Amino acid sequence: MAPRGRGSAIVVSILLLGMLLHCGNVLAATYTVGDAGGWTFNVVGWPNGKTFRAGDVLVFNYNPAFHNVVGVGKNGYDTCTASSGQTFQSGSDQIKLVQGGNYFICGFPGHCAKNMKIAVNAL
Repeated sequence: MAPRGRGSAIVVSILLLGMLLHCGNVLAATYTVGDAGGWTFNVVGWPNGKTFRAGDVLVFNYNPAFHNVVGVGKNGYDTCTASSGQTFQSGSDQIKLVQGGNYFICGFPGHCAKNMKIAVNAL
């Protein structure tokens, strides 16, 4: 016969583990790109001084008649080339960061060249 309390300890341990796994998602932060100014020209320095983690969410607010957001690789970021990235165009896009480099540009002609792009490294 098993000692009393052992079964309860196992149940409590399983519940605590479940809560800890759930809390990982709760701890994700949400950042508004460009703060009150939103996704606009010269936003390239916005990530400076911030610490991002995989699972954090970036919110891009902009007028979709004039801008969009394209997720690109480092080369697309460096060359302002949006040909291979996923395009977002709702005007209020929420994009979850993955671990490592996350690169975003505006795909409208000339906008990326005017520093409408950000590079975010998520831990």
